[in-house]
Amino acid sequence: MRTAKKAQLLRLHFAESDEYHGKPLYEAIVQRAKELGIAGATVFRGLEGFGETAELHRRRVTKKDQPVVVTIVDTAENLARLVPEVRAMMGTGMIATSEVDCIRIENPPPGGVPSP
Repeated sequence: MRTAKKAQLLRLHFAESDEYHGKPLYEAIVQRAKELGIAGATVFRGLEGFGETAELHRRRVTKKDQPVVVTIVDTAENLARLVPEVRAMMGTGMIATSEVDCIRIENPPPGGVPSP
């Protein structure tokens, strides 16, 4: 079964070393999104990248400085509740949003019955 609806994609870009109240920023953001009932969030670690300061972020032996992207897809209304909180949590970084078509796919397992 496929269900399609309009949604919004939120991408948060910052460094792996960024923290919020003593914990990794990406963990704090995912936890807050879950507390707000957001549909879901995924954290990606980049191999290398740079932002407006042109400082190159990459894996180093002594420092966690790789780029991180947190991706969240939900309704515009739900993300509007999250964005102000994320802005307050981030010291530096970038927030990108875009309109997307969200297609949820729920196929039964091969040779099986759909799960409840």
